[in-house]
Amino acid sequence: MAFVLAFIVLVADQISKWAVTQFMIKPAIDVGYLAKTELKPKGFFEWLISADMLLPYTHIEILPFFNIVMVWNKGISFGLFNQSGQLGVWLMLALSSAIIIFFTIWMLRCTSRYMLICMALIIGGAIGNVIDRARFGAVVDFLDFHAFGYHYPAFNISDSAIVIGVFLLIIHSFFFETQHKNAT
Repeated sequence: MAFVLAFIVLVADQISKWAVTQFMIKPAIDVGYLAKTELKPKGFFEWLISADMLLPYTHIEILPFFNIVMVWNKGISFGLFNQSGQLGVWLMLALSSAIIIFFTIWMLRCTSRYMLICMALIIGGAIGNVIDRARFGAVVDFLDFHAFGYHYPAFNISDSAIVIGVFLLIIHSFFFETQHKNAT
Protein backbone atom coordinates (compact mmCIF):
# COMPACT_ATOMS: atom_id res chain seq x y z
CA MET A 1 0.00 0.00 0.00
CA ALA A 2 2.78 2.47 0.89
CA PHE A 3 4.56 1.99 -2.43
CA VAL A 4 1.24 2.59 -4.24
CA LEU A 5 0.80 5.89 -2.37
CA ALA A 6 4.39 6.92 -3.16
CA PHE A 7 3.73 6.11 -6.83
CA ILE A 8 0.49 8.15 -6.82
CA VAL A 9 2.35 11.16 -5.39
CA LEU A 10 5.10 10.77 -8.01
CA VAL A 11 2.64 10.52 -10.91
CA ALA A 12 0.51 13.45 -9.67
CA ASP A 13 3.66 15.55 -9.33
CA GLN A 14 5.00 14.78 -12.80
CA ILE A 15 1.62 15.19 -14.51
CA SER A 16 1.06 18.54 -12.79
CA LYS A 17 4.50 19.80 -13.84
CA TRP A 18 3.90 18.67 -17.41
CA ALA A 19 0.44 20.25 -17.61
CA VAL A 20 1.54 23.56 -16.10
CA THR A 21 4.69 23.94 -18.20
CA GLN A 22 3.14 22.81 -21.48
CA PHE A 23 -0.36 24.31 -21.31
CA MET A 24 -0.04 27.34 -19.04
CA ILE A 25 3.56 28.56 -18.98
CA LYS A 26 4.53 28.04 -22.65
CA PRO A 27 1.50 29.96 -23.96
CA ALA A 28 2.14 32.80 -21.47
CA ILE A 29 5.78 33.34 -22.46
CA ASP A 30 6.62 36.35 -24.60
CA VAL A 31 5.93 35.54 -28.26
CA GLY A 32 9.36 36.84 -29.31
CA TYR A 33 11.00 34.33 -27.00
CA LEU A 34 8.80 31.49 -28.21
CA ALA A 35 9.57 32.27 -31.85
CA LYS A 36 13.14 31.16 -31.14
CA THR A 37 12.15 27.97 -29.35
CA GLU A 38 9.80 25.05 -29.59
CA LEU A 39 6.24 26.38 -29.29
CA LYS A 40 4.20 23.21 -29.59
CA PRO A 41 3.27 21.56 -26.27
CA LYS A 42 4.58 18.04 -25.86
CA GLY A 43 2.57 15.01 -24.82
CA PHE A 44 3.22 13.70 -21.30
CA PHE A 45 5.48 10.77 -22.22
CA GLU A 46 7.36 12.80 -24.82
CA TRP A 47 7.91 15.53 -22.18
CA LEU A 48 8.92 12.96 -19.55
CA ILE A 49 11.64 11.31 -21.63
CA SER A 50 13.08 14.53 -23.06
CA ALA A 51 15.00 17.16 -21.15
CA ASP A 52 12.95 20.14 -22.29
CA MET A 53 14.57 23.56 -22.25
CA LEU A 54 14.48 25.62 -19.07
CA LEU A 55 11.60 28.01 -19.55
CA PRO A 56 12.09 31.59 -18.30
CA TYR A 57 10.40 32.96 -15.19
CA THR A 58 6.74 33.57 -15.95
CA HIS A 59 3.75 34.32 -13.77
CA ILE A 60 0.04 33.96 -14.41
CA GLU A 61 -2.38 35.49 -11.93
CA ILE A 62 -5.12 33.02 -11.05
CA LEU A 63 -6.55 34.66 -7.91
CA PRO A 64 -5.60 37.83 -5.99
CA PHE A 65 -3.53 35.64 -3.64
CA PHE A 66 -2.41 32.85 -5.99
CA ASN A 67 -0.28 32.71 -9.15
CA ILE A 68 1.03 29.97 -11.37
CA VAL A 69 4.73 30.73 -11.89
CA MET A 70 7.71 29.17 -13.65
CA VAL A 71 10.56 28.89 -11.18
CA TRP A 72 13.59 26.61 -11.39
CA ASN A 73 14.69 25.56 -7.90
CA LYS A 74 18.27 24.33 -7.73
CA GLY A 75 18.11 23.88 -3.94
CA ILE A 76 15.86 21.80 -1.75
CA SER A 77 12.19 22.37 -0.95
CA PHE A 78 11.01 25.97 -1.13
CA GLY A 79 14.31 27.21 -2.60
CA LEU A 80 16.45 26.52 0.48
CA PHE A 81 20.17 26.00 -0.20
CA ASN A 82 19.77 27.08 -3.81
CA GLN A 83 22.97 25.84 -5.46
CA SER A 84 24.29 26.88 -8.82
CA GLY A 85 26.56 24.96 -11.11
CA GLN A 86 26.95 21.29 -11.90
CA LEU A 87 28.51 20.43 -8.52
CA GLY A 88 25.41 21.73 -6.74
CA VAL A 89 23.18 19.59 -8.96
CA TRP A 90 25.19 16.45 -8.19
CA LEU A 91 25.28 17.22 -4.47
CA MET A 92 21.52 17.71 -4.38
CA LEU A 93 20.96 14.50 -6.38
CA ALA A 94 23.18 12.58 -3.95
CA LEU A 95 21.49 14.06 -0.88
CA SER A 96 18.00 13.41 -2.27
CA SER A 97 18.90 9.85 -3.21
CA ALA A 98 20.30 9.19 0.27
CA ILE A 99 17.08 10.50 1.82
CA ILE A 100 15.00 8.26 -0.45
CA ILE A 101 17.09 5.21 0.49
CA PHE A 102 16.90 6.05 4.22
CA PHE A 103 13.11 6.45 4.19
CA THR A 104 12.62 3.36 2.02
CA ILE A 105 14.60 1.22 4.48
CA TRP A 106 12.67 2.74 7.38
CA MET A 107 9.39 2.12 5.54
CA LEU A 108 10.26 -1.53 4.88
CA ARG A 109 10.85 -2.07 8.61
CA CYS A 110 7.77 -0.19 9.73
CA THR A 111 4.54 -1.86 10.82
CA SER A 112 2.45 1.21 11.63
CA ARG A 113 0.03 2.17 8.84
CA TYR A 114 0.28 5.83 9.91
CA MET A 115 4.07 5.81 9.63
CA LEU A 116 3.91 4.01 6.27
CA ILE A 117 1.71 6.80 4.92
CA CYS A 118 4.14 9.46 6.20
CA MET A 119 7.12 7.77 4.60
CA ALA A 120 5.28 7.09 1.33
CA LEU A 121 4.48 10.81 1.02
CA ILE A 122 8.13 11.72 1.62
CA ILE A 123 9.49 9.06 -0.75
CA GLY A 124 7.04 9.86 -3.57
CA GLY A 125 7.76 13.58 -3.27
CA ALA A 126 11.52 13.10 -3.12
CA ILE A 127 11.53 10.87 -6.20
CA GLY A 128 9.44 13.45 -8.10
CA ASN A 129 12.00 16.16 -7.37
CA VAL A 130 14.95 13.85 -8.12
CA ILE A 131 13.49 13.15 -11.56
CA ASP A 132 13.36 16.90 -12.26
CA ARG A 133 16.87 17.46 -10.93
CA ALA A 134 18.26 14.63 -13.08
CA ARG A 135 16.43 15.88 -16.21
CA PHE A 136 16.80 19.65 -15.86
CA GLY A 137 19.42 20.28 -13.18
CA ALA A 138 16.66 21.97 -11.16
CA VAL A 139 13.17 21.30 -9.84
CA VAL A 140 10.04 22.76 -11.46
CA ASP A 141 8.17 24.92 -8.92
CA PHE A 142 4.94 26.60 -9.97
CA LEU A 143 2.55 27.23 -7.05
CA ASP A 144 2.87 30.80 -5.73
CA PHE A 145 0.72 31.97 -2.82
CA HIS A 146 1.06 35.57 -1.68
CA ALA A 147 -0.53 38.17 0.59
CA PHE A 148 0.27 41.79 1.52
CA GLY A 149 3.28 41.90 -0.81
CA TYR A 150 4.87 38.74 0.66
CA HIS A 151 5.24 35.67 -1.56
CA TYR A 152 5.56 32.27 0.04
CA PRO A 153 8.37 30.41 -1.78
CA ALA A 154 7.07 28.72 -4.94
CA PHE A 155 6.56 24.99 -4.57
CA ASN A 156 5.08 21.92 -6.27
CA ILE A 157 3.13 18.77 -5.39
CA SER A 158 6.31 16.89 -4.41
CA ASP A 159 7.29 19.64 -1.98
CA SER A 160 3.79 19.53 -0.50
CA ALA A 161 3.89 15.76 -0.05
CA ILE A 162 7.32 15.94 1.62
CA VAL A 163 6.21 18.69 4.01
CA ILE A 164 2.97 16.88 4.90
CA GLY A 165 4.85 13.60 5.45
CA VAL A 166 7.48 15.23 7.68
CA PHE A 167 4.81 17.21 9.57
CA LEU A 168 2.84 14.02 10.26
CA LEU A 169 6.03 12.26 11.43
CA ILE A 170 6.72 15.12 13.84
CA ILE A 171 3.13 15.07 15.13
CA HIS A 172 3.42 11.32 15.64
CA SER A 173 6.73 11.55 17.48
CA PHE A 174 5.53 14.33 19.83
CA PHE A 175 2.06 13.06 20.64
CA PHE A 176 1.64 9.39 19.83
CA GLU A 177 5.06 7.95 20.70
CA THR A 178 5.00 9.84 24.00
CA GLN A 179 1.61 8.32 24.84
CA HIS A 180 2.89 4.87 23.86
CA LYS A 181 6.00 5.24 26.06
CA ASN A 182 3.92 6.47 29.00
CA ALA A 183 1.56 3.50 28.67
CA THR A 184 4.41 0.98 29.07
